[in-house]
This record gives sequence, structure tokens and C-alpha cells, in this order.
Amino acid sequence: MSLRAFVNTPRSTMINPERIAKRQSKRGLIYAVVAMVTFSAVFTLVRTKRSQPTDTAITLNVQKKDHPVFDRLMRLVSWPGFPPQSRLLPPGIAAALWLRGMRLEAVFQLAAWGTGGISTVFKRIMQRPRPSSEGTGIKVAVANIGGTSFPSGHVIIYTGVYGFLTFLAHTWIRPAAIRRAVVGLLGGMLSLVGLSRIYLGHHWFTDVVASYLLGTTYLLGLISVYRRVKRWSLRG
Repeated sequence: MSLRAFVNTPRSTMINPERIAKRQSKRGLIYAVVAMVTFSAVFTLVRTKRSQPTDTAITLNVQKKDHPVFDRLMRLVSWPGFPPQSRLLPPGIAAALWLRGMRLEAVFQLAAWGTGGISTVFKRIMQRPRPSSEGTGIKVAVANIGGTSFPSGHVIIYTGVYGFLTFLAHTWIRPAAIRRAVVGLLGGMLSLVGLSRIYLGHHWFTDVVASYLLGTTYLLGLISVYRRVKRWSLRG
């Protein structure tokens, strides 16, 4: 099926584009500021080790939900974030967009993977140990993981990569039924990955919260830049 069957001019540019763009930028800035202020509070709690009792209690409570279907779902949601697929899927999505003729979108989709770099920086700063089963009662699923715990690489990368893909799907996919299905699937994955990291015993609750906040801030900034560049390219 051709690209035109799936994409069209974004709905946000049909009526009063400049006014809508300014309103969206202002709203995005407010959300980003709130996210960073909240992240600073979470960072301080973790740094001073005041979050540990709550983190442990939340993990133990989440892991009580041990139904086989729930367990399979949690593992499935986390699967794209483990290597080697975690290193193949983000550039693969960008390449697919490029081949579909969405060159600008492909570039920004690849840039959304930059949340991985943010994760690396804060992991080195915090140096927080991952959850351990020794003396805690926490179950840690066997997986290809390493490094430190804060923030969650899975969550922050999902927020950037699949968050931006969700934005593109909502903006460009024209048939409403297909748009809702794609956005729903991606949104579900984004919502559940944080829970899956706690359930599998790979991260603490505050790791997950911090990752959503950092990733959302990056995503909002990326979307803002994309909109500006897109408007400029359409004028040209």
C-alpha cells in the first residue's frame, strides 16, 4: 500500500497553524519543567537513600501478582529492550521511515534513541545497585542485564524511541482505525514497561519514575524541534 494511504498533512497544521504551534510549544515547556522539577526531587530521594524502604515494599507488592499470563506479558513487554534487539530495533525503525520517504521523520526517530545516552550519564552519576534477592525476598528474573540501576535504560529508551514513534503515528497515520490501533499498541507498551522492570526485579520503583520523567522531558524537546523544522521545510 502506498505511503499516501497512511499519511496526510498533520491535523495540527490544517487550521491556524502558527497559533496552534505556539500553544503546543508553551504547553510542552510547562510539562517539561514540571517533569524536571519532579525528577530532581526523585533524584534527591534516591541519592540520600531515603527511597529504599518504599522501593522495596513496592517491588514485593508488585511481585505478588504471579499469574502465568501476567508473567508472560511482563516478559514480552521488556523483550525489545534487551540486546541484541535493543540495538537493532531503534535504527531499524528509523531506516523503515527513511525507505518510506519520510526522511525528516527518520532523522528525528533516530535522534529519539538519544535517551540511551542520557541513561548512561545518570547511571554513572548515581551508581545505584540493582535489586538483589539476598535477604530481601525480591525475585530477580534471569536476563542479560548489567551496570547500575538508576535510571532504567529500558524505560527511558522506550519513552524516547517508542514515544516519538507514537507521536508520528498519531500525527501522520490517516485511517482512524489504523491510527488508534497503532497508538494503542505503542501506548500500552510504554505504560507497561515500567511495571515490567519492577516485576522482573531489575529496577526499583524510583528508577522507573525517574526514567519516565527524564525521557518525557527529552521527548517533548525533540517533538518541539521536529515541529519547527517541519514547518520550515513545508514553507520551503
